[in-house]
Amino acid sequence: MGHKHNLQHRKARKKARRSHPSGREIGTDRQQTRLEIVLKCASAGSLQAVVEAVNKIDSGLEIAVISSGVGSINKNDLVMAATGSGLIIGYEVEVNPRLEQTLMSERIEIRLYRVIYRLLDGLRKIAESMVSSVPTEVISGRARVIALFKSCRHGIILGCEVAEGRLALGNEFRVVTAMGEAYRGRIESLHREDVAVPVATVGQQVGLQIRDFKRAAVGDLVEAFRPGKSQTVPWRVKPGLTDSG
Repeated sequence: MGHKHNLQHRKARKKARRSHPSGREIGTDRQQTRLEIVLKCASAGSLQAVVEAVNKIDSGLEIAVISSGVGSINKNDLVMAATGSGLIIGYEVEVNPRLEQTLMSERIEIRLYRVIYRLLDGLRKIAESMVSSVPTEVISGRARVIALFKSCRHGIILGCEVAEGRLALGNEFRVVTAMGEAYRGRIESLHREDVAVPVATVGQQVGLQIRDFKRAAVGDLVEAFRPGKSQTVPWRVKPGLTDSG
């Protein structure tokens, strides 16, 4: 029985190696029609939610979940990933440390996430890079929402503390919740203790007014950004394990 199981496993691995393109092939083939991933989550509920969210990603390339399940990432997941694009996505799960050497030899990449919007953003960027050049955004500042205040102009004022870079008048910005981007606009006013200011830097607390939007919450992220150069480097499998947070 054990001999039969080992024989079947070796056949599956051999088939996977034949069907799985190398990292170079994935990275240079601009005609890739879809990104095939293996997905593992901590619970059936989170698995259903992530699959539904992945299916809604609009990237110009189909993202196909060719295998999914609940629990830690195991050797069978590696075999399945080798038949697809070589990518395993884990949401709130762990990986057996003994699999690390196999990842390198089989050219499998595992990305672990604990925040769903980062998972979705990561997949979107991979898919977009596989179809064409896309404009990137340069993050000029990040701030955390620490308080909310009512505004007389049909919106709210976000009380923010700048954590990175700076926020400045005229910057484009977005509000990012646990589920992803929820609002995008341009900074039209900044106030510190009722005094209008043109810029806020790291460590400073500032009020940022948003019109016609009231769904922000304490803990949300505010990102200021500007257009950058086009991204021309397509995604390639990077064998190994990455904890993407």
